[in-house]
Amino acid sequence: MTTKTRAHDVNDLGLAQLGGRRIVWAAREMPVLSRIRGRLAKEKPFRGLRIGACLHVTAETANLMLALRDGGADVALCASNPLSTQDDVAASLVADERIATFARKGEDRDTYYSHINAVLATEPEITMDDGADLVTELHTKRRELLPKVRGGTEETTTGVNRLRAMAGEGILAYPIIAVNDALTKHLFDNRYGTGQSAVDGIIRATNLLIAGKTAAVAGYGWVGRGIAARLRGMGAITLVTEIDPLRALEAAMDGFEVTTIAEAAARSDLLVTATGNVNVIGREALANLRDGAILANAGHFNDEIDLAWLASQATGCRELRPFVNEYRLPSGRTAVVLADGRLVNLAAAEGHPPAVMDMSFANQALAVEHLIREGKALEKAVYAVPRELDEGIARLKLEAMGMRIDAMTDEQKAYASSWKAGT
Repeated sequence: MTTKTRAHDVNDLGLAQLGGRRIVWAAREMPVLSRIRGRLAKEKPFRGLRIGACLHVTAETANLMLALRDGGADVALCASNPLSTQDDVAASLVADERIATFARKGEDRDTYYSHINAVLATEPEITMDDGADLVTELHTKRRELLPKVRGGTEETTTGVNRLRAMAGEGILAYPIIAVNDALTKHLFDNRYGTGQSAVDGIIRATNLLIAGKTAAVAGYGWVGRGIAARLRGMGAITLVTEIDPLRALEAAMDGFEVTTIAEAAARSDLLVTATGNVNVIGREALANLRDGAILANAGHFNDEIDLAWLASQATGCRELRPFVNEYRLPSGRTAVVLADGRLVNLAAAEGHPPAVMDMSFANQALAVEHLIREGKALEKAVYAVPRELDEGIARLKLEAMGMRIDAMTDEQKAYASSWKAGT
């Protein structure tokens, strides 16, 4: 451990050795980011660049921070959720890598925002966000820093929605790349990453046997698809609730029973939200819960379950296990809430497997590089990851997996671009 550290606020620097081993282990499953890190270390495209990141402080995120640092950037990192920090990883980033890190697992709301402001105090030129809290704080309370910001990236569906709303109102002050919308992000991270890690968090918190249980998934976006598929694969009788008729129809065609949230609440042993919206499990559903139902959230913010109403109705609440709180209702029934309604995969487990975050964070690194090259020509809007970067990441991932694909011949290219060929 080094004796000189950057500015920081972490729980215990003594955990650094354990965190360092975890970072190295994650790197084994992140070959695409490792290749990009090697190139960035040689070329130093970020030399002198200040990057402020508000992301889940995990071993996978640590490898992204190291890639940016090796590319020449001065990086400051805070958590994007009060319960998602891995304290040993935060300690290693500070003590071993000298990266300014402000994150404590279980931090309260005031500490959470003080950490965001500690990152903003470094006057970042690039922002990296997961949920848009950093960007929102910057635009509402630290506007004097906006002229120095050249661009940003956003990792989540929830954050992208917030940023597009800002852009639509003419508030967004600099261009932001929606990393979440990259195909190599949401088709894989959201579906396979959250699909596995959310169920992992539920099992770690509860030791629940999934087989034979009735489970409901609220929302059939890419996250909901992944969770529903894995719950069914583990033997659960799986229901889906939706407000979008096309997604609901797709869920039905995929073999799931589609129903309302009120009916699902009355029938389910386990309900998992994955919508990014507020009070999805609201008063009607909560009043309709079957006794002992377990509620978990896989969305970014802890507002998908109406916890305020549940707490107001409960006659008591007790912690049965870490991240497992049982509310007793006047009827005598109980409702069990996991991880205070926060992201169950990161609060009660370790988040996505590194093999999935490999592609998401490769997108982050390349998006920053794109902003440095093209940022001055971009308007103050939300942009997709350029298709060539997305495809390049997919090719690198396939190569790392030992797989090959074909290429069109000149004849096939001509045929595909012509209108003359017919029956």
